[in-house]
Amino acid sequence: MSTEFENPWKTIRSRPIYDNPWIAVREEDVLKPNGAPGIYGVVSFKNKAIGIVPVDSEGYTYLVGQFRYTLNEYSWEIPEGGGPMNEAPLETAKRELEEETGLHAATWSELGRIHTSNSVTDEEGFLFLATDLTPGPSNPEDTEQLIIKRVSLKDAVAMVMRGEITDSLSIAGLLKAFMIVSSY
Repeated sequence: MSTEFENPWKTIRSRPIYDNPWIAVREEDVLKPNGAPGIYGVVSFKNKAIGIVPVDSEGYTYLVGQFRYTLNEYSWEIPEGGGPMNEAPLETAKRELEEETGLHAATWSELGRIHTSNSVTDEEGFLFLATDLTPGPSNPEDTEQLIIKRVSLKDAVAMVMRGEITDSLSIAGLLKAFMIVSSY
């Protein structure tokens, strides 16, 4: 987190608008950087976003296909999920990879941290590269009807570039993983 810049926004008042087990929405009366009054809506997530790019010994990755209710469309993504704030992101990543794909990874590398949509939400995402994979049974949540697709990492990046993968965690994770794996 950068501390070299001073926050030009001033919060006058904050009030909760909505709250459930996953998100909280608040509206804030603010003074904008130019000093004019305004409002700002903020969505606070109660979990960390976790994304995993599993890559096998042949250079293939595993995409998860599922229908996304909020978008009303089908989405191809890397394995991902939400992790409790008090849990280490790597522990969540291990659980999510097994839950969604049945894969176990012997080697884990952190790909980085991202903010998924920083203009309206404080959601923080953590990305991992999982290698040295072994298969096992998957155990998706009751909200998930998943299809697993094994594709080369290069083809997955091509899907990103063609706009066939639009999920922000997936885009960032696949591009970062491709840069790392192709430098071997």
